[in-house]
Amino acid sequence: MSPSVLSLLQGATLCYALLGGVFLAFSDFIMRSLARTAGAGGVDAMQSINREVYRWLFMGLFLGMAAMSVWMIGYAMVRLDGSVSWLVMSSGLIYVLGCFGVTVRFNVPMNEALAQMDLAAEQTRAYWTGTYLPRWTFWNTVRAAACIVSAAILLFGLPAGGTTTG
Repeated sequence: MSPSVLSLLQGATLCYALLGGVFLAFSDFIMRSLARTAGAGGVDAMQSINREVYRWLFMGLFLGMAAMSVWMIGYAMVRLDGSVSWLVMSSGLIYVLGCFGVTVRFNVPMNEALAQMDLAAEQTRAYWTGTYLPRWTFWNTVRAAACIVSAAILLFGLPAGGTTTG
């Protein structure tokens, strides 16, 4: 494995860990805190968070790591051998499916539904407490775990080295 590829994979490890930390914070204490706000405070805050997330560093990192993960999978298939190939492919695949895929399939649709809701409506409060909080948090925890596992695979797999095949 070339030094530049190793550096890219080390950077991916750091990025996976950073994203995992953001998701973990939401699952661990941010969503619980929003659930405990009075009235529609949690819904209002989450609607604001969901609007702001598209404008900041997080989205670039999140989407960038999806592209990086696809590159890692392809690179590992073509250029790496043995266990290192499987570790790099696994790390990328876990992120693509467990973080990016879960976001697109589950979290984003719930965010879009919440964005359309009226803060004052009882239906909004019922959706927030009965559907959004438990389901969004569950899938967010899956995203956190996927990022952390992807980072761990690279962290512990990269020292194993590797050979290029072409």
